[in-house]
Amino acid sequence: MKKITGSTLLWHFLLWTTVDAQTRYSIPEELKKGSVVGNVARDLSLGLSEIFERNLRVASEAGKQYFSVDAGKGELLVSDRIDREALCGQSATCVLPLQVVVEKPLNLHRIEVDIKDINDNSPRFHTNELSLKIAESAAVGTRFLLESAEDLDIGSNSVKTYTLAKNECFTLKVKEVEDGKLVPELVLQKPLDREKKSSHQLQLTALDGGNPVMSGTTQITVAVLDNNDNFPVFDKNLYKASLQENVAKDAFVLKITATDADEGQNGEVEYFFSTRTLDSVLSVFKLNSQTGEIFLKGDLDYEKAASYKIEVTAKDKGTPEMESHCRVQIDVIDINDNAPEIILTSEPQPVREDAPSGSVVALLTSRDADSGNNSKVTLQLAKGSPFILKPSFSNNYALVTTGVLDRESTSQYNIEIIASDAGSPPLSSNKMIRVSITDVNDNRPVFSQSSYNVYLKENGVAGSILYSVSANDPDAGENAKVSYSIVDSKVHDVSVSSYVYVNSENGSIYSMHSFDYEKVKVFRVQVEAKDQGSPSLSSNATVHVFILDQNDNAPAVIYPSPHAASHLRVPRSAKAGHLLTKVTAVDADSGHNAWISYKVAEATDASLFTINLYTGEVRTKRAVYEHDDSSQKLIVEVKDDGEPVQSATVTLSILLEDGVSEPVLELRHKASEPGKKGGRITLYLIVALASVSVLSLLTLLVLGVKCVKSSTSGATCCVRRTLSDDDKKPNRNLHIQLNTDGPIKYVEVLGGDVMSQSHSFRSCMSPMSEYSDFTLVKPSSTTDFKEVISVLDASLPDSTWTFESQQVSQNCGKKKDEF
Repeated sequence: MKKITGSTLLWHFLLWTTVDAQTRYSIPEELKKGSVVGNVARDLSLGLSEIFERNLRVASEAGKQYFSVDAGKGELLVSDRIDREALCGQSATCVLPLQVVVEKPLNLHRIEVDIKDINDNSPRFHTNELSLKIAESAAVGTRFLLESAEDLDIGSNSVKTYTLAKNECFTLKVKEVEDGKLVPELVLQKPLDREKKSSHQLQLTALDGGNPVMSGTTQITVAVLDNNDNFPVFDKNLYKASLQENVAKDAFVLKITATDADEGQNGEVEYFFSTRTLDSVLSVFKLNSQTGEIFLKGDLDYEKAASYKIEVTAKDKGTPEMESHCRVQIDVIDINDNAPEIILTSEPQPVREDAPSGSVVALLTSRDADSGNNSKVTLQLAKGSPFILKPSFSNNYALVTTGVLDRESTSQYNIEIIASDAGSPPLSSNKMIRVSITDVNDNRPVFSQSSYNVYLKENGVAGSILYSVSANDPDAGENAKVSYSIVDSKVHDVSVSSYVYVNSENGSIYSMHSFDYEKVKVFRVQVEAKDQGSPSLSSNATVHVFILDQNDNAPAVIYPSPHAASHLRVPRSAKAGHLLTKVTAVDADSGHNAWISYKVAEATDASLFTINLYTGEVRTKRAVYEHDDSSQKLIVEVKDDGEPVQSATVTLSILLEDGVSEPVLELRHKASEPGKKGGRITLYLIVALASVSVLSLLTLLVLGVKCVKSSTSGATCCVRRTLSDDDKKPNRNLHIQLNTDGPIKYVEVLGGDVMSQSHSFRSCMSPMSEYSDFTLVKPSSTTDFKEVISVLDASLPDSTWTFESQQVSQNCGKKKDEF
């Protein structure tokens, strides 16, 4: 086999054209490795930088990779030896289809490389020596068929003529059969005379049409025989038959028939496959030499051979033997015995969940080894996935998105592609393609609750944990990492960040310092949860912090002043029950911690004076005797009802004198004098309360109307109060809090929003006293009545929220009004 070299011949074949949007190159076979086929990057309008950036590569549809791409120049290079005869045999055309794949975005180009034949094969005879037996009686002009030479090249490079070496008896004729094949025939030009010469040595040469011309020779030995002057004659020159490729072994194919006009053994005919018959044919068919019947011996496969052309020889048994030849053509009928195949041209790439509809995910193609309708393949997707197959050219498809993707609902798709051919019955195959969906930051963190209520005892340790909030983000990776922060706001004109701080990683909220219920009763913290995506998303939750009161304030005596010395004058004529004075104290705490009781801690004469446990009224226990000391001293202890108990004391100095007027009359006289200080205070308080707290007065009026017994009976009027739907609204609604735990009775009238500031006043009225007074206690912040209820219910007895008719010695009410 001779290889063609030289740049002149190479560039003569190196041509390309574009047909139907496909690029075609033409090259001769047997090019050296590294030879340039064409500039793919230029022909596909790609820059050299795009070769690297878009990962340009070449895939062969023929299976073996014969070409590669020079990444530096964008040239298509020969990477392996190309033998046209091995690839395409005797086919008139030999085209290698290539697929050029570029990524980012994915694109597919089809390139065809036409392999041109070169004269690299010499004509060859099946054997180097041929033997002919010719009767000496053979007539001049008789023709004897000779073996044809085979040339693997095609076209002008195949066998074009035969020559016969010069001799005295024979000449050569060449005839063309129906498929254009040249067959040499030996023509007897001069009668044979066995007695003169029994054999002739001839040389037959086959020449092709290449440049330079290549040739092959065989030696012919002609043996001159005695007369057997009739050849077997076939009834047809060409026999044809068709078989389906799935026909069973030993099936009958066809029968050939030849007759010989001679008699005896000269007329008995036997049949043989030509000596030139290929082994691939002999392994599939067998011939009965006596009957001329051909049977199937092996398996037929249309995909390997669609047709068989066999030469059969008929010989008689005469001496010399006479023979003739015929041709048998057996066509194989294709059946649908090959399932279609799905080939991924480009592996699927991960797809962002916000990818627009129509985004290319993967490239694929299909093929079927059958022919006709059996090779027509249809691809379809199983239902239920947001993808479709978009046909490209030939049997190439693009897998593209058709709808919105959501990684949080489906992070990966296993897409089943089904390929079906058009055969009868149709065959199908499937292929699973896995497509991963990558996350984008399209979900905000979500708190477990929109708001939280936290109850915290006052005077806690600074830095203690208040509560832990948590937010979940259904995204993945950095998009799901949540950090927490405090949204800046004001509490009593102070930044909330000075009250609490939050752990940015776990959402735990810590106190910055100890809280004082008497300063701050409730405040609101807004926590922001933000993810780490780009751009980041966030959401907020509100934490309501309620400070619970502790008994951390001792009662404070406001009358008489514990800092100013005062002497009480009592007439010796005073009877039992005589009112000396009234000790008044307040407690900055709330609830039980603010319930105050009075008792005599120490007295000069314990039998002479007594103090009311709840009102603080100091009275004589008995009549004053003449022998009682004129100077008496009482130490009054004031205690709250908290845990632990807090207390304070006040000392009363009492002078027993003769001729002192009744204090009650004096007190009443002072109350009737508008110019006096005590009367003015009482008047101002009553006017202020009446003007700014109409709601409180209406409430007291309602309570008075609902009393079932008159106030003269000494009983209190009580009703049960429950929360209604209106109470639950965060408006300025009226909330009534009744406390009847123990002898002390008081009412709280609450109004205002959760976060509003209000002023609270306590009104203490003693129906059994000779006079009552109003005392302004302190301004305070009120909380949502629902929240207070839930806290107090856990610690107070059931009777706390129920009025009952009870005979008591005192009645104390508390009311709160919001300005």
